[in-house]
Amino acid sequence: MKPVLLVTGASRGIGRAVAELAAARGWAVALNYARDERAAAALVERLRAAGAETAAFRADVADDAAVVRLFATVDAHFGAGPDGRSRLRGLVNNAGVVDVAARVDEMDAARLQRMFAVNVFGSFACAREAVRRLSTRHGGAGGAIVNVSSAAARLGSPGQYVDYAAAKAAIDTFTLGLAREVAAEGVRVNAVRPGIIETDIHASGGQPDRARELAPQLPMQRAGTADEVARSIVWLLSDEASYVTGAVLDVAGGR
Repeated sequence: MKPVLLVTGASRGIGRAVAELAAARGWAVALNYARDERAAAALVERLRAAGAETAAFRADVADDAAVVRLFATVDAHFGAGPDGRSRLRGLVNNAGVVDVAARVDEMDAARLQRMFAVNVFGSFACAREAVRRLSTRHGGAGGAIVNVSSAAARLGSPGQYVDYAAAKAAIDTFTLGLAREVAAEGVRVNAVRPGIIETDIHASGGQPDRARELAPQLPMQRAGTADEVARSIVWLLSDEASYVTGAVLDVAGGR
């Protein structure tokens, strides 16, 4: 029976690439999405056609009650393992948002609340529910959590989205603290910090050509791909990374 991996924000970009690679590597994949049901359904169909065990689950990770329901629904759908415990063995906290470029003195409270509700509070809530299932302290069989941060966390993103950078910096600290908190309970917690990656998130921030425009300024002279980030995430989830916890891995082409 395959272990279950829950990927938040899995209908596009890095989340979709993680889901595809994880399914190919032997995971049963629970796909979380917030709005794009059509994209999530198409991904489910594609993965099932390739022989994967998968299903999609709609939930806004910024809503704590919705997160609780999401994990309960995933448990119910995939069922328990032979030992009677949840089959969940992994979580990728990928769901996130950006906003249009702005200075801090141009940001209103609604923007800041949305930024931290999705990027920080949502990751905390999902990790909490995962730990309740994975940790040996709670009767779990162990597992791994990978948080998706951003190179913005160490660059600050002045004049663009300092709020996004600050939210991702919180994810870095969260990763380190949680990793040490549950290290003796069979749960590894790591993060990846993608740099300029060719995904749709730039368009949602009002800069659809950002990756192409910034590519010449990057040490490797190109933007990264969602598949390249996914390979790092799936490695951190795997037994090949069995002694890795509390790590924050830059996948940023030297930026």
